[in-house]
Amino acid sequence: MSSIPDSRQHEKRTIPWKQCTICKEKLIFKSPREFTRHLRDFHCTKEGGSYVCRYGLNDVCPSLPVEGVSDRDYEDHIARDHVCNQPGSDGRLKGFNHVNVQSRPAVSPNMANSEPSVVQDQHRWTMFNASVNLPAALNDPRLMKRETDFFSKTWGQDFYEKTYIPPSPYLPDIEKFHFEKYLHRTAGRLKKHQKHLHGLSQLEEQETFLTKTVKQTVVLKNICFQLFMNPNFNLENPETFNAVFPWTQVEESRVDNSGTRHSSKLLQEKLSHYLDVVEVQIARQISMRSEAFFVTMTSHDRLQEKMKTTLGSIKHLRDKIHALDELMARGSLRVLKYAKAKANHAKLYKMLKLMATVHQTQPTIQTLLSTSEFVGALDLIATTQEVLSQELAGIHSFRHLGSQLAELAKVIDIMMQEDFLKYVSSELNRPVADTVPLTDEERLVAVLFGMLRLQRLDFIELYREEAFTAMKAVVKQTVIEAVLAAEDIDAEDNTGRLADHMRRLNYKQWMQLVMDLFSNFLVILNRAKAFHGIASDVIGIAAGKTKAPTPVTNTTEDNMNSLEQATHLNVSVNEEVDVMLTTDNFNKATVSLREMLYSIGDHAHDRCVKVMNARAKDGFLERLSSVEFVALSREVEKFVTDSECICGRRSMSLRGSLQSQANRIVNRFHDERKIKLSLILDNERWKQADVPTEFQLLVDHISITGKLSLPEKKTDAERKPGEFLTVDEQRFAVVGTVLMLLKMIVEYCQIVDDIPSVAPDLLTRLIDLLKTFNSRTCQLVLGAGALELVGLKTISTKNLALASRCLQLIVYFMPRLRKHFESKLVSKSLNMLKYFDQILKDYKDHIEEISNKLVTIMESMVHAQLSRWEVKAPMPSPCFRAVCKQMSKLHEAVIGILPEDQVKIIFIGINKTFKRLLREQLLKLNVTNDGGPQHGLVTSDLAFYAGSFKTLRGLEGLANEVNDVWERR
Repeated sequence: MSSIPDSRQHEKRTIPWKQCTICKEKLIFKSPREFTRHLRDFHCTKEGGSYVCRYGLNDVCPSLPVEGVSDRDYEDHIARDHVCNQPGSDGRLKGFNHVNVQSRPAVSPNMANSEPSVVQDQHRWTMFNASVNLPAALNDPRLMKRETDFFSKTWGQDFYEKTYIPPSPYLPDIEKFHFEKYLHRTAGRLKKHQKHLHGLSQLEEQETFLTKTVKQTVVLKNICFQLFMNPNFNLENPETFNAVFPWTQVEESRVDNSGTRHSSKLLQEKLSHYLDVVEVQIARQISMRSEAFFVTMTSHDRLQEKMKTTLGSIKHLRDKIHALDELMARGSLRVLKYAKAKANHAKLYKMLKLMATVHQTQPTIQTLLSTSEFVGALDLIATTQEVLSQELAGIHSFRHLGSQLAELAKVIDIMMQEDFLKYVSSELNRPVADTVPLTDEERLVAVLFGMLRLQRLDFIELYREEAFTAMKAVVKQTVIEAVLAAEDIDAEDNTGRLADHMRRLNYKQWMQLVMDLFSNFLVILNRAKAFHGIASDVIGIAAGKTKAPTPVTNTTEDNMNSLEQATHLNVSVNEEVDVMLTTDNFNKATVSLREMLYSIGDHAHDRCVKVMNARAKDGFLERLSSVEFVALSREVEKFVTDSECICGRRSMSLRGSLQSQANRIVNRFHDERKIKLSLILDNERWKQADVPTEFQLLVDHISITGKLSLPEKKTDAERKPGEFLTVDEQRFAVVGTVLMLLKMIVEYCQIVDDIPSVAPDLLTRLIDLLKTFNSRTCQLVLGAGALELVGLKTISTKNLALASRCLQLIVYFMPRLRKHFESKLVSKSLNMLKYFDQILKDYKDHIEEISNKLVTIMESMVHAQLSRWEVKAPMPSPCFRAVCKQMSKLHEAVIGILPEDQVKIIFIGINKTFKRLLREQLLKLNVTNDGGPQHGLVTSDLAFYAGSFKTLRGLEGLANEVNDVWERR
């Protein structure tokens, strides 16, 4: 009877709609309608026209689809799954896990769950159990349509013909004997397993009765434990109080006083029953562990006896130890104690002495800084900080000293940078008249060692920037001085910029400005070189790579012999300088120093380029004559060479700027010469000209010195112009044009000597000039262009001979010209010398064409005379007389112009041509050497022809053999 109200009270206490298990605030609802309204307001979302329940873990209701339902279905879901649902034993809603069974009695738990059950669904028929696929059977392309008419067959497994698939030959047949080995190996373990199973079954049979008894009390025990063993059990809680003392019974007792005693009795019996259940469980637990209790008590008695024996032994042992301690240990310990005390006192004295020393650190640092001993001050700070962190760690009075020393080190760093910048600025901005490269070397060395002590290698960059600033100031000061020194420039006129005033300087004033600027820059570079040397030695000493210079040289140490000597330091340095730089930092600093010197040199050149570009804006440099530009080039080349000796690397910016300007000047120079040569050629009458003295002196100078250069001007009024140009005992009959061309060639060579950098460009220009002379000569003489230009009546053989001789003069100087340019060209440009070989070949071909032209002229004359020749008296015939006369005129015209060897070659060609034409004429006239009258007449003419050559100088024996004119038969 007592269990009925108990279960009723328990059901009332755990009603699902009574409290929301999701919200953190434990809300108590008075009715299901209020709980339903709470779920709709706080645990429901509306998506379109559908409602989605969010009453569950992670805002997901396990019994409602996430896609949502209608309003009516949502109300049914709340009433069915959340209002009428019963809680489990753990106090959590069953609605979070499955649908309430009472609300849907016709649906099994497995069907209510959305997941399929392997146990329940494994024997159901599915589409995968089908043996025939209807679409596949009807669409089989291998069968006729009439064979697949499903109206004539019964649907089933036999609807479609099955294909026999033979067993695979690769799968063997498995028989029982294949497993005999395995069964034999596992037989022992099987027997042991069966034995264990049998023992477990017997044990379960023994515990069956006890289990049944326990199960009867499980419900009551659970109810009791859930209520009274709950950690949150508190009678002040209304729910807990109502569960222990139900209000329903109390209210009923107010209505019916006669049943009050009966209700109280039921409550007392209920609580007594709970007490009995607890006592039964305690008795059961004691009975189950009774043997352990007896063993524990027995062991406790034995333990007490052993404890008494042990305590007596311990007391006896302690007495003996105390006697031994007094007799043997105390005296020795006192000796050790006194020795330890003495050591501690000595240690304390040493620490106090060290503290006194550390206390004097700051005054000592100030003293060192007053004498610029930056390294000593930094070493003292580092040593003191090391002592503070190791030996004096934890000393309260020195707790701020470490930070103070760190700040002092930063102050020293700033002092050194300021001191360094002040020193460098004053050093670089000293007057350029002061030629001493470096002053106050001790101050610089002290600052450098201090900065290296702090691993500050940025002093190199600082010096570079200061040097750039100093160069800028030097440029400005030099230009101002040059402008003020110019007499024709108003120094009081400050309306224009400084560059505008500089452009008013004439060439002489501007050249003086450039030379002064170069000189001042060399002073700055020498100062930078001196700093580079000092800094290199200091860095080497700081890295342990260089021997420190000292007043007294110690030669006994072997390790010093392997170090390099300091070649730039003039002050003594302490030999005990610590190694401040690692090898990597030493290499980095060395490279930075070298690059610093390079960059300062490059910056000097860049500044010079800016000055030149500022002066060249009005075309000043392009208007310079070749002599003026050569002078400028020499100054620039001298500055480039001097700066290269100082910095160790050649800067190309200034030379490149001058090169571009030189190219423009070369273009102008070449255009002027080319135009001048064309004008002279257009007015050349191709008559032999007298050779002025200056040209003969030019050729003599080239022959004596072996250089293609202009001689010094000499006044020689007594010497008259010569008829020929004598070159190394050879006489050249020339025209005026070739003399001007020869002088132009020497001028080209002179520019190459003065500006070697323009040699490749100038070579191509000179080749172009020589080609122009060759081509124009060919057009004017061989092409007869001079007839129209200068009004010549005809191009005579003398004109041709003069043209040939002028070409020979140029060919004569061609090897010297090639050798001159070969000495000026760099190795990668030597392949340009092939242009000289090409132009030499063109000139020789031209000379040969002129010689062939002379032979052709005589051939046409001979052919005209022989075509009218008749073999009859008188002898010699007029034809032969005319031929010999023309040959004598030709010889007279060319013998004074061309060399005898060339004249002989020409007449040999003429003689061969004459014999060929005479042989053809004899065949035409049918005259043979048969000893007849005609043969005698021809022989007489031939003798006259041969005799005429004997009167020609250099051709006396040319026509001795004339009998080869007869055709052999």
